[in-house]
Amino acid sequence: MGRGVLEVLLVDAKGLAGNDFLGRLDPYVVVQYRSHERKSSTARDQGRNPSWNEVFKFQINSTAANVQHKLLLRILDHDNLSSDDFLGEASINVADLISIGMEKGTSELNLARYSVVTADNSYCGEIKVGITFTAAKVHS
Repeated sequence: MGRGVLEVLLVDAKGLAGNDFLGRLDPYVVVQYRSHERKSSTARDQGRNPSWNEVFKFQINSTAANVQHKLLLRILDHDNLSSDDFLGEASINVADLISIGMEKGTSELNLARYSVVTADNSYCGEIKVGITFTAAKVHS
């Protein structure tokens, strides 16, 4: 489908559900594109409305048109005494973004809030991200 760089700006989240043993949430986000993952810093003691303001870059090198072009944002609560708790996730289809970027050189999904859902698809807050795709220059 295309070659280039997918850049994800992770801004913040609002209204996250979940409760830690001590009543505090220390959320972080695992940003996944296909088999590649990037992990945000932990928003210590920021509770249900954490901020990150971090950028993650993924190299895209795909010629297959039938590949899933989906960005997955999994939000977890960091725990010191037990395994980290899953708080929810958001999924963003970036196929059109990559297609337009391949055509025009670059394309962007402006900052927007996406619904965060739990494993049973219950709404549990929002996450704010912006995404840019920049096509690789083809040398002739």
